[in-house]
Amino acid sequence: MTYRRSVLITFITILGFTPLPAQTQRGKATYYSRRATGARTASGERLHHDSLTCAHRTYPFGTLLKVTNLSNGKEVVVRVTDRGPFVRGRIIDLSWRAAKQLGILAQGVATVKVEVYKETRGIPYRQEKTINLPEIDFEITEGDYKLVDNWTRANPQGSTESTKPSRRKIAEKPHDARQATSSKPQLNPSKLQTNPQHKNKKEGNIWSKIFEKLKQQKDEILK
Repeated sequence: MTYRRSVLITFITILGFTPLPAQTQRGKATYYSRRATGARTASGERLHHDSLTCAHRTYPFGTLLKVTNLSNGKEVVVRVTDRGPFVRGRIIDLSWRAAKQLGILAQGVATVKVEVYKETRGIPYRQEKTINLPEIDFEITEGDYKLVDNWTRANPQGSTESTKPSRRKIAEKPHDARQATSSKPQLNPSKLQTNPQHKNKKEGNIWSKIFEKLKQQKDEILK
């Protein structure tokens, strides 16, 4: 009977200290001093005051815990890297940075709520917001599109007006330009090129004379 009672008490004690997945704890929280930076924790990692870590008695190393300060409602997520605290009434030891985020540096000790943090991971590669693309107006053009023809159809007077110089531009020519045009040297008529028709006639006469000479030589040989 005594043996059964001792086994039952041991089992109840172990079950009471083992946290369940949805279990929350309420109690006192303290924090490490900044001087503890560099100390080796129970998990083998080095403690740093700027890291969001904590010490807990039962949760496995690497477990993420969400700690809520019940006095001001501030929250922080920390990772278990050490064992403790072993003082009665205290349930968690926080790093200096985690305590700063909860606002307990001045107090030293605060009442907190500790629960396992569950990451909400949605469907990968799925976007929550839809992307609204702008509407593009694709204009249909003709297959035998020609820029010059269409431009002349749209502007029937455009081609003629562009070639004719405006009277206003002629009237606005400076006086110096007129003098420059009037002072151009006159060309010698003897140096001008001959008429191409006249040149062709001379070349034709030369070839006719050559053919006549060849004909005469041929007649003399045949005699």
